[in-house]
Amino acid sequence: MQKTVQLYEGKAKKVYATENEDLVIVSYKDDATAFDGQKKGTIVGKGVVNNRMSNYLMQVLEKQGIKTHFVEELNDRETVVRKVSIVPLEVIIRNISAGSFAKRYGVEEGIVFDEPTIEFSYKNDDLHDPLINDYHALALKLATKDEIAQIKSMAFKINEVLKAYFIKLGVKLVDFKLEFGRLKDGTIVLADEISPDTCRFWDAKTNEKLDKDRFRRDLGNVEDAYKEMMHRVFGD
Repeated sequence: MQKTVQLYEGKAKKVYATENEDLVIVSYKDDATAFDGQKKGTIVGKGVVNNRMSNYLMQVLEKQGIKTHFVEELNDRETVVRKVSIVPLEVIIRNISAGSFAKRYGVEEGIVFDEPTIEFSYKNDDLHDPLINDYHALALKLATKDEIAQIKSMAFKINEVLKAYFIKLGVKLVDFKLEFGRLKDGTIVLADEISPDTCRFWDAKTNEKLDKDRFRRDLGNVEDAYKEMMHRVFGD
């Protein structure tokens, strides 16, 4: 599968057309951003970690009946995925209080919730991705009622599968962001990525942060955290 024209470049990835109009190639970069793009930097090797880990986890989810955009890993940084129209909702699942949730509601980090929570953000850079609810999403025609129900159901199932997977690796899945897309026939599938960029991972024993928070908060050892997650998943 060959790249043809670059269709898009985002903060962490480039997307290329292929000779098949239904498939695109995603290329993962080492660029890192935080705080709505205000902080920028490079995490060496991040693209490789995110590409390989995301592809592997997509396949784990596929085996559990979750439809994804994943098709084929080409190399350490590039993957063929189904072309989708992204639903402009960022879906955040939280199992433990951390990050913006703790700040927004004035609670300490580390509170384990009785049940996972779900949040929607309107995926819009100009508006800085504001939090919205189901009714706002319907009013703005971002998704239909059926699509929202399906996305919620898929998100909670993904959480169940990934929580169980990661705890076996000695990692707590604190929270994570998901994006979904529509295939040409309207089918909703999981898109984007599942990686230390989009998830909060804490060591199950020490609560050491093993994700992008090390970059956001200037905690140091950022590359080592990504490598450690790669090691936990692949053992290499």
